[in-house]
Amino acid sequence: MNARNVLGGKVRYGVVGGGSIAQGHFMPGVRNTKNSDLTVLVTGDPEKAEALKEEFGLRKTYHYDQFDELLAADEVDALYVATPNHLHTRYVVPALEAGVHVLLEKPMATSEDECRAMIEAAEKGGAKLMIAYRLHFEPATISALERVRAGDIGEARVFNATFTQALKPDNHRAQNGFDTGPVYDIGVYPINAARHFFEAEPIEVRAVGSRNPEWGLDDMDDTVSVTLRFPGDRLAHFLVSYTLNSFEHYVVAGTKGSLAFHPAFTYGHGLEFRETIGDESEPRTFPEVDQFGSQAEYFSDCILDGLDPEPDGEEGWCDVRVAEAIRRALETGRPEALEPYSRSRRIEPTQVKGLAPPEPVEMVNAEDPSENRD
Repeated sequence: MNARNVLGGKVRYGVVGGGSIAQGHFMPGVRNTKNSDLTVLVTGDPEKAEALKEEFGLRKTYHYDQFDELLAADEVDALYVATPNHLHTRYVVPALEAGVHVLLEKPMATSEDECRAMIEAAEKGGAKLMIAYRLHFEPATISALERVRAGDIGEARVFNATFTQALKPDNHRAQNGFDTGPVYDIGVYPINAARHFFEAEPIEVRAVGSRNPEWGLDDMDDTVSVTLRFPGDRLAHFLVSYTLNSFEHYVVAGTKGSLAFHPAFTYGHGLEFRETIGDESEPRTFPEVDQFGSQAEYFSDCILDGLDPEPDGEEGWCDVRVAEAIRRALETGRPEALEPYSRSRRIEPTQVKGLAPPEPVEMVNAEDPSENRD
């Protein structure tokens, strides 16, 4: 099957899932681009459907049960899928097989088999699959990568990160175990960053988990500490948690210097890092950009120009295979070896996008999943 042909110079997007990320950030981001339009929303909430149709001038809304009808209609060129992690496959695979391009929120899936099914579906339908790694288009992140690649801090040998949030117990992320736990939800950020700063794939995983039963989360390790060993005896360590006050930070340490990010992974503000070379230290700050609009504009460029996106299905699988090794390490209490693997594509400087932040919108039946407790 051939992928959808884009007419009129703008990619028509449908959005699957109307949570806070989709309606509060991605949909305003698409409206902020020059090459993309919003046309359809898929949601199970009639109130969201009506309100968001009016806010974004959508042509139509569908219930999840009507997904096959949407794929049969000529109303979208691409879909942005932002359902809970464990529900990605049921929408992504049939869309790709139908020739509809897909921009998929991370993590790509909750198993390697699901990742492979998506990659095969994209090949079958001739459609493009991109994983929504918005930091692959963010100027501070790419500037830091360029400095490490240029050897500014010498050989990068250690990566260390902390990413925590105080998850509300009634949020869906707290109700599906490891599949929506902190490793898959926020752990993919340090996994992805370490892989790109080292320009390599890990070969061993160690993990330790802990639980705070008083927090009220489901049966899961709500705090997880992970160590990844990379070729050349380089090490990456990160800690993620659903039961700690919100915090984000990472350091890339090399033989001549270091780069320290804070804030590091989130949006709604500019990112910044401190570069230390020897005894000299200098902060480097970057303005806030529209991270969601930037990734949509990049993906639309790929669709319009017939290019393969950099954060593709293979990129998503590379993170999922690490997350699954973490799952096994937590279950067995032993180190988990990973087969050596080499990914040829990495983030490129030309991917930087500088879209200004869009105007905020009022969300409908959606809220921030975290809360800092007194």
